[in-house]
Amino acid sequence: MRPQRQQYLEALGIDVWVSRAAPPAAAPVAAVPVAAEVGPSTPSPAWLALREEVLRCTKCPLHATRTQGVFGVGPQRADWLVVGEAPGAEEDRRGEPFVGAAGQLLDAMLKAIGLDRRSNVYIANVLKSRPPGNRDPSPEEVRACLPYLHRQVELLQPKIMLAVGRIAAQSLLATDAPLGRLRSQVHRFGSIPLVVTYHPAYLLRSPGEKRKAWEDLKFARSLYQQLAQDGGGDGQRA
Repeated sequence: MRPQRQQYLEALGIDVWVSRAAPPAAAPVAAVPVAAEVGPSTPSPAWLALREEVLRCTKCPLHATRTQGVFGVGPQRADWLVVGEAPGAEEDRRGEPFVGAAGQLLDAMLKAIGLDRRSNVYIANVLKSRPPGNRDPSPEEVRACLPYLHRQVELLQPKIMLAVGRIAAQSLLATDAPLGRLRSQVHRFGSIPLVVTYHPAYLLRSPGEKRKAWEDLKFARSLYQQLAQDGGGDGQRA
């Protein structure tokens, strides 16, 4: 196992067992599956127009209390789309989703399966504005903001989506089922396969659940690999 990947797994709280009986040279080296790398590109006019619309949005009362809209982060075209609930205080201040302690944990989770927000995964939220006091989004706020995510999906054309947290999962799947019942299966957001896992903020409060989150990530990675094989390619984007 590469030291860097072991570091990410340790950040996740996953114990890595290494046999001491076999000499190091005899130990097989497992390759970390990596999603398609997407180099820097100029955002399309449609992408820029959508971002500007989000930043100027006044469709719900949250625009009056936010510092700024939080559109998302990552390359404009990526195989993976990670969706959370809503911006928190630090996200609202910086204009980027999943920063701070929860963001650092999410980055470690994603890097453990070969993903990085700067190169091959896009990260966004259901809501683009922060609810005061980090309260749960209201159904009205979700209805007002979800069309923006639909349009991001249309432009991104991801091959797989990962919903992190109960609110994101329930909003994307239009269900009130508990997160525990939504895990470990393939859902659909439109035509796109979607996998559900825990929110990193929850994992920070409940570290004993990190192993379950790691199982979810491996499940999503396996699904992505299968999608690439079924498509007859290697997952590279045009």
